[in-house]
Amino acid sequence: MSMKQLDTLYRFETDKEQKAAQQLQAAQLDYQQNIQRLESVGEYRLEYMKRLSGRSVDGIDSATFSHFHAFIAKLDHAAEQVKIAMKQAKALAEQQKQLWLIQKQKVRAVELLRTNAMKKMAIVASRKEQKMFDEMSTQQYVRRHLSSF
Repeated sequence: MSMKQLDTLYRFETDKEQKAAQQLQAAQLDYQQNIQRLESVGEYRLEYMKRLSGRSVDGIDSATFSHFHAFIAKLDHAAEQVKIAMKQAKALAEQQKQLWLIQKQKVRAVELLRTNAMKKMAIVASRKEQKMFDEMSTQQYVRRHLSSF
């Protein structure tokens, strides 16, 4: 593979790695947001329970109690929905991490190919240069040797 092809492949794989990293970052952000949502629902539920407890000390009618109880049930349901979303977001984040790691390996492999190709090119160039110096040295020797006759 030529160096130009390796450079093109390197740019292509690097772009894919950057996109994979962005997708991983977005998935991790979504997961963190779901954690915050769950904490918020839990805090709001706790606050609402405190209100119920405070109002029940003074006595509340059954309709108000039913309203509080129904709302707490809705908060519990919302928390369960957020937990499901959180599990899905975590699974997606793990999947994106694996895809990013695979892509990162591909980039490293192409970097290694490029490095090896550059080393081979340097060796070839060095051999050509050495051959040229050897030819020049041989020509100088022959000239000196012939001129001494």
